[in-house]
Amino acid sequence: MKYDVIIIGGGSIGLPASLYLAEQGQKVLVIDLEHAPGQQNNKKAIGGVRATHSDFGKISVCRRSIEILKNWQAERGNDIGWMSNGYSYPAYRAEDAKALQDLMKIQHEYGLNIQWLSPEEYNELVPGITMDGLLGSTYSPEDGSCSPLLMTNAIYFAAMKAGVNFRFQEKVTALKTEAGKISEVVTDKGSYQADQVVNAAGNFAREIAAMVGEDLGVFPDNHEAGITEPVARFFGPMVVDMRKAPGSANFYFYQNSEGQVVFCITPDPPILGIDNRSTSEFLPLCSKRMIEIYPRLKNLKVRRTWRGQYPMTQDGFPIVGRSEKAQNLIHATGMCGQGFMLGPGMGELLSRICLDQLSKDDLRVLKSFDPQRDFKSEEIFK
Repeated sequence: MKYDVIIIGGGSIGLPASLYLAEQGQKVLVIDLEHAPGQQNNKKAIGGVRATHSDFGKISVCRRSIEILKNWQAERGNDIGWMSNGYSYPAYRAEDAKALQDLMKIQHEYGLNIQWLSPEEYNELVPGITMDGLLGSTYSPEDGSCSPLLMTNAIYFAAMKAGVNFRFQEKVTALKTEAGKISEVVTDKGSYQADQVVNAAGNFAREIAAMVGEDLGVFPDNHEAGITEPVARFFGPMVVDMRKAPGSANFYFYQNSEGQVVFCITPDPPILGIDNRSTSEFLPLCSKRMIEIYPRLKNLKVRRTWRGQYPMTQDGFPIVGRSEKAQNLIHATGMCGQGFMLGPGMGELLSRICLDQLSKDDLRVLKSFDPQRDFKSEEIFK
């Protein structure tokens, strides 16, 4: 059977893309290494979804993701644990306050709802936050969060209903080309043909690109996260502390829809590669930082920790667009740890790429993600 589109990877990007393509009448096949959808980095996301970026491309895609996620239950019937709890970036140093306020000017130009709160106003949102040295905080109330597990499950069954075919526990071993196009997708269990192929392979996207002779600059690095027992809600937004400290570049935490506090840290220096083993260093390092900024967390019991990867690019922006080596290969990778929040909006964008239905705004968005860009810019507070 020949497909309209084959998607390599059934995670944060490939799964929603398959749904929107199938709902547009496309015959879609998803091939994934794992035994079920979203079993690589998607299920390891902590669930935050924000549009408060520094670039038109990511802002636009994430605004659409927020719209999809907040309306999902009303429109499709599944409770995915969505909360419009917002994001906040408290500033304890003058240089951070200035950088955040300068960024807000750009974000306001793009129509984002974000404001600067005084220390007293911020303490109302996060009661008991450390006030010593606090200069204020940004707050974007329309940002939010939901459950990656519930969302993946909801999209998967919607995609199945729309007619998407899934092949799990199957590895792509070769992409055969003829006349500058992929003619066959070969796996360890068979081979398939399609008019277009989407590389949404996350950690393994560089390997997929290499099958057509393209060197894609995606390099996974390791991040760890944890989750506490559930307790009554006692604070609102995601708290992101951008200050560097020994062993970490920043950290962030929030209370999810079930009352659990979910937390993550960005290692400094980065820990490159693919290693899913949790470490003994993570919890002491992260919990110390969390308690310093928010002492009310000190008595919570941690249920578990886990480790996943951020498929990173040089400039912190995704790589989305057609391959320069194979005309019918579309890359959709390098989400830099933000695949979950980009996924729904990116899935729609990929469907428009495949169907040749791109708008002027889409073309503007894709300039930021162009696989052939110079990679010299860098997102602020990524």
